[in-house]
Amino acid sequence: MNRISDRALTLGTALTQTIGWGTLFIPFALMVQPMEAELGWSRAEINGAFTLGILMSGILAIPVGRWVDRHGGRAPLAWGSVLGSALLAGWAVMDQLWMFYLLWFGLGIAHATALWGPAMAVVVALARQPMRVITAITFITGFAGTIFIPLVAALISVMGWRGALWALAGLQLLPALVAWWQFAGAAPAMPPQRNRGEDAFARTLRRPAFWGLALCFAAHAFIGVGLGAHLVPLLREAGLPEGSVILLVALHGPLQVAARAGLYVAGGRASMRWVGMGAMLLLPLALLWLAGAPATFIWLLPFVLFWAVADGLLTIVRAAGTAEILGRDGYGAVTGALSLIAVLPRTLGPITLALIWQANGGYGAIPWLLAGVGLLGAASFSLALRDRD
Repeated sequence: MNRISDRALTLGTALTQTIGWGTLFIPFALMVQPMEAELGWSRAEINGAFTLGILMSGILAIPVGRWVDRHGGRAPLAWGSVLGSALLAGWAVMDQLWMFYLLWFGLGIAHATALWGPAMAVVVALARQPMRVITAITFITGFAGTIFIPLVAALISVMGWRGALWALAGLQLLPALVAWWQFAGAAPAMPPQRNRGEDAFARTLRRPAFWGLALCFAAHAFIGVGLGAHLVPLLREAGLPEGSVILLVALHGPLQVAARAGLYVAGGRASMRWVGMGAMLLLPLALLWLAGAPATFIWLLPFVLFWAVADGLLTIVRAAGTAEILGRDGYGAVTGALSLIAVLPRTLGPITLALIWQANGGYGAIPWLLAGVGLLGAASFSLALRDRD
């Protein structure tokens, strides 16, 4: 069996994931307004298709993970990228709402096969030092938004939203070529007996640690997506100047990357168990700070710092920490199950917070609610740490 070096695994996976997220996920938010203007669809109708895609990717997480456990990641990563490219091209020419929903049904399949879950399963199987490789990958992919948000905006400005999608469709073929070449001849590092992966998956589902991690990651998903969707209007409602609002939101990305860089430097000295526990304690602390701090730029800087560090570290904990706590056997299926459980909280986060805002006539209660969810997540992670099966 061929093994690839950790450096090649890092660079290849970082490239495919940065481009994959930059073409298959990030552009949606930038396409909504021009599509509304040209096609006359409502924002709710357009976002409904995106929600369908997210749900589809969650439903497929377990079967895709099982495939990676048995056969390796070459086929899903390569062919999922090809599918994503074809569907972006289809998006560029469609003009019917039912076609848009069908395209996002397919893009959900592309997300499940070409993006984070199967890529991390391959890294955990093949890397000699999985935590360092995953940390390095997340350090690079943390710049996906920095690269692709202005790039997509420029493409739309120059070529229109349909032309921008054609350009992104062409770019999305590059991850397919990289994955096909990179994993040629590579197989899981620990090829299982026929039922070993399935037996490990079944055993893992019975462990308290699995359900502790599931609740923890679900809480983080609810907070991350919900707060991400509402932070700008929340800060505006608090009375911050527009420049302060934009700067506070913009600081999240660089601080996230800085936290990952620090973890990479720490290397093998850092246990994912305690990194995860620290991150899960920082998350409710950030939200309690947001709830109680005066609405000024200086006073809200610690909130952004705590939230960004927690977010940046938990991305790594979801991949490397799961392997450390639950083991590598059946890893693809196990992480698929964790992703599936988090799909509903991730999907419901923005709409739930919108309904609370509407019912209360403001955002005042929302940081306190999210802090409570964060404390639940921290308690759940603590439960996972106590399971020493």
